[in-house]
Amino acid sequence: MASLVRHVTIDCADPYTLAQFWVEALDGALGEGDGPGDSEIEVNSEGVSLLFIEVPEGKSVKNRVHLDLSPKDRTRDEEVERLIALGAKPFEDHRQLDGTGWVTLTDIEGNEFCVVRSAAERIAAA
Repeated sequence: MASLVRHVTIDCADPYTLAQFWVEALDGALGEGDGPGDSEIEVNSEGVSLLFIEVPEGKSVKNRVHLDLSPKDRTRDEEVERLIALGAKPFEDHRQLDGTGWVTLTDIEGNEFCVVRSAAERIAAA
């Protein structure tokens, strides 16, 4: 039998604070018993479990792995605005005039992630 991915693990300076951002972004929940001051914090949401682990060094280069988010009940552009309101920062805009493309944002510790069109937007464009 093949292996299964249990978590996507993200190194960070402050696991609890970063996890709080991702709880809001993904409409998720903290792992049972996880709280401020913990060196490892789990965020569980529909489709993915993230694990934030405290490390002493800061982020210095582009992520080698990143998350692609597809909004469930809003457009890509509405989701980008919502995430920015939560504290994400715009990084690169790859949206095309025909509606394709994505927006790259960074979370509150500078980790890049992308927002792509929703399933409804992809269907409407087909």
